[in-house]
Amino acid sequence: MLHFNQSENINITAEQSYQGLLERVLLSTLIGMPCCLFLFINGTMLFTLRSKSVFCETSRYVLLYNLLFADTVLLALSQLMYILAACRIRLTYPVCGVFAMLTNLTNEISPLTLVVMSLERYVSVCYPLRHATIITIRNTGVAICVVWIFSLLNILIRVLLLLNVTFEDVQSLQMTDYCSDVAMILGPLSNLYDKTYTCFVFILASVVIASAYAGVMVAARSASTDKASAQKARNTLLLHLVQLGLSLLSTMHTSIVISLSTILQRLVIVRIKSVFYVFISILPRCLSSLIYGLRDQTIRPALIHLCSQLKLSCPSKG
Repeated sequence: MLHFNQSENINITAEQSYQGLLERVLLSTLIGMPCCLFLFINGTMLFTLRSKSVFCETSRYVLLYNLLFADTVLLALSQLMYILAACRIRLTYPVCGVFAMLTNLTNEISPLTLVVMSLERYVSVCYPLRHATIITIRNTGVAICVVWIFSLLNILIRVLLLLNVTFEDVQSLQMTDYCSDVAMILGPLSNLYDKTYTCFVFILASVVIASAYAGVMVAARSASTDKASAQKARNTLLLHLVQLGLSLLSTMHTSIVISLSTILQRLVIVRIKSVFYVFISILPRCLSSLIYGLRDQTIRPALIHLCSQLKLSCPSKG
């Protein structure tokens, strides 16, 4: 009788393991397909923004390229880390640290670039006569450099906080959990800094974009302002606020999952994390491509032309 119970338990365990493997494969496939599609869309947009000189000589397209580049790198890194977790591959702390720091770097580029893009739209509507002298390619390049340097300083501080953690507290360099940016928060000081910096960046970005939106709204009531340009700028700033909100959600979803883990089973949490990953982490990284690819009157023809060239270059069947 004992032998029968042991065999039954073994069969149940094997069946659960098989179901778990099937579910991991299915989830990885369902998540990998949209991710590959979004990477292709972003890659096409990046190539389009380098296909004509007008895109390289106009500040807002240069800023858009910087935003798309950071989002594409972040999307690729996130998918790589997801695949490693799905395959149950555990990395060492130094290797995971490199991935986590690159993820943090590209993740912080997006809200800061949205701030600069919002200021550019504000100047174009509120100071149209001075726009060409204020928003130059040189000044845009300086603004992009400031964004990257500010983000790099954040990464440097994170690394110093990691080095401050004594490795006696870490039993082995081999990680016991899967690699993620949260897994690299090894001490209370790192956790406090991460929350403080995230709050600072998103409060700053929200205030700047909301102020730019209010300024455009006030300018739109002026008789001397181009109504069509003001309306377009207002819609763009609203979309920037949506993008900022989604970016904030992507940084907060881990805390939400941790809170839910106290009341839900592990399998349910894994499924919730997968849904969050698609709609909060992956989708916002493609939003800029979809918004500007469909709305912008200069990008859309170039994008259609590029897609038609790709279609013609594909060998026809039969």
